[in-house]
Amino acid sequence: MELIAGDIGGTKSWLAWMTGEPDGVQQLRFEQVYSSAAFATADDLIRQFIADSKLTTVPDRLLLALPGPLHAQRATLTNLDWTLEAADMGASLGIAHVRFINDFQAAAAGVATLTAADVVALNPQPTEASGVRAITGAGTGLGLAFMLADAGGRTRSFASEGGHIDFAPANARQLRLLEQLRATYGHVSWERAVSGLAMSDLYRFCCAEHNAAPPDEPVDGAALVARAGAGDAAAEAALDLFIDLYGAWVGNVALLLQPRGGLYVAGGIAVHLQARMQSPRFMAAATDKGRMRGVVERTPIFLITNSRLGVQGAIATAFATP
Repeated sequence: MELIAGDIGGTKSWLAWMTGEPDGVQQLRFEQVYSSAAFATADDLIRQFIADSKLTTVPDRLLLALPGPLHAQRATLTNLDWTLEAADMGASLGIAHVRFINDFQAAAAGVATLTAADVVALNPQPTEASGVRAITGAGTGLGLAFMLADAGGRTRSFASEGGHIDFAPANARQLRLLEQLRATYGHVSWERAVSGLAMSDLYRFCCAEHNAAPPDEPVDGAALVARAGAGDAAAEAALDLFIDLYGAWVGNVALLLQPRGGLYVAGGIAVHLQARMQSPRFMAAATDKGRMRGVVERTPIFLITNSRLGVQGAIATAFATP
């Protein structure tokens, strides 16, 4: 098998060319990360990857993990202006077998490829081998998936669009945030509050709360960290607010799925804010669930620090035996 596997994101796309068989040796031939916005279509991205690889072998399989809902192997991406259809893409690229899965379905499959060095315990509790496992994470958007073991002991992953459920404020300040976001977007999902795309809105909100001038341009997470480091009180408040919201979201997932097998937090933002994620503030927000506080406190919660999670999950899915 000559496989191209990819983790497609709203910001970056990570592609890997593998050779091998499901029950045999698998070898990495070529790997590259691209800016997703640099390409008008996914077809253009794959063509560039094949050209950059300088390999003369023809790929016969393509599996892409996509950030958005799938229907009949067709997807319109949530935070990227691409529409993909597997059959059309296969015909365009001359690849016999093309398959799409949800990006967090790939991330869920990637959990099985991790080592102890790839995770940090945020809430160190014992895991149950047969328990539900869940994975969520803020990148450009906010993803959620879960994993169950079938009767044969094989783990199956299930995608969701849970990041788009209604945002619920936990206090008066978050209620004011909701009102501001609703005025801008109408419907306000958790992704509007906990994601890379949300960072600029959180900063503008905190500027207003601190009677400070809002930025002229959108502010991403890296810029927000830099501003906070330079003494910007509104930026520091925005990062604290983000951690509060992220913790509350993770606590919601713990209640929703009761993942005794582990609740894994993925995504580039959490890694970049690792010190804040490991602070007491995060778990205080996660466990602030009233009568159900104990459920979250008993949930094993881990931060994934491996940046290849998505592409590893895509590779594992492609090589999984039927």
